[in-house]
Amino acid sequence: MLFVGDDWAESHHDVELMDAKGRRLAKARLPEGVAGMARLHAMIGEQLGQDAEDVEVIVGIETDRGPWVQALIAAGYTVFAVNPLSVARYRERHGVSGAKSDAADALTLADMVCTDSYQLRPVAGDTDQAEAVKVVARAHKTLIWERTRHTQRLRHALRDYFPAAVEAFTDLDAGDTLELLGKAPDPDAAARLSLNQIRAALKRARGRDVDTKAAAIQAVLRADHLGQPAVVTAAYAATTRAAVAVLTTLREQVKELEKQVQAHFGRHPDAEIILSQPGLGPILGARVLAEFGDDPDRFATAKCRKNYAATSPITRASGKKKAVLARFVHNDRLIDALMTQAFAALNASPGARAYYDQLRARGAGHNPALRQLANRLVGILHGCLKTRTLYNETTAWSHRVEKTAA
Repeated sequence: MLFVGDDWAESHHDVELMDAKGRRLAKARLPEGVAGMARLHAMIGEQLGQDAEDVEVIVGIETDRGPWVQALIAAGYTVFAVNPLSVARYRERHGVSGAKSDAADALTLADMVCTDSYQLRPVAGDTDQAEAVKVVARAHKTLIWERTRHTQRLRHALRDYFPAAVEAFTDLDAGDTLELLGKAPDPDAAARLSLNQIRAALKRARGRDVDTKAAAIQAVLRADHLGQPAVVTAAYAATTRAAVAVLTTLREQVKELEKQVQAHFGRHPDAEIILSQPGLGPILGARVLAEFGDDPDRFATAKCRKNYAATSPITRASGKKKAVLARFVHNDRLIDALMTQAFAALNASPGARAYYDQLRARGAGHNPALRQLANRLVGILHGCLKTRTLYNETTAWSHRVEKTAA
């Protein structure tokens, strides 16, 4: 075996080559891109000589994506994506001074894959279809998070100078709200809005009970509220126009990416199985597929998938003390999708509802019970994917019914 540590940066890679006995064979700083990859292949080729076909090349790097990683996989190397936190802890095994350099990190990565590769997870062999789903699903979710952040910033600004808007508009990122705030971003302009203008905005947003809502909005906007001096209000109004423009664009792009997510996910061979799961639709299902991937050999057992999902608990035991805790180090996107699925499954699956109610009856809080339900649903999904079968309500929960009856 030949072990390679690759400490990557945006413009270059520090690499270290090591043999099975831990001896340094070569090191270099390589440029990012085709030229750097060619030099890396040449360095490895020099060390392998005539035995290239009989030697396995194992690479440790702190990322699992990008053209460089894909080129390593395409070359036939075994690539381990190592968590940077693990690298930092491993570095402390050899010294506590806190010294750090890119070349030293490359040596640390080579040493990790040389001594502890059995503890590390290789880069998943996901298909191109799954990678495409991941790209659009993550971008879609990121835009939703950005829309929420910008909406909260807008709310805080309005509270400071235009509290009537916060009271009048219950949903600040709705189309009618953004249209009206764009026309009247300050209290005086908002008070001059006519009923017809408000009605028209509500109708374009396909709102219901338009006349009643328009009258209520106008009444709030024309009521007396505390405010700021005129010059300060004008400054705030300028920032509100900018925020409205950003939110309007985000709304449009979220809708466009939603179409892309549905299109890419619908073409994936696992889509039918994932959509059969309770609480999963095209968008949520795409996020679950994106974060788990579709490599059939990535998760050997349901427990492995649950641990990766961070829905399974961890145990901390020392002496007479023992505590079972939730996992706080996790993939935010995956746990968000799974917890949302669990909540939706309460209405979609009688078995899921019964399991959740049993947990609550035993004293579990809402979130812990939901997390345990999510953990159970991950196991069900794993079984369906392994056997290539659709979800069946009776099969999924029959053992729970038998235990309860006993």
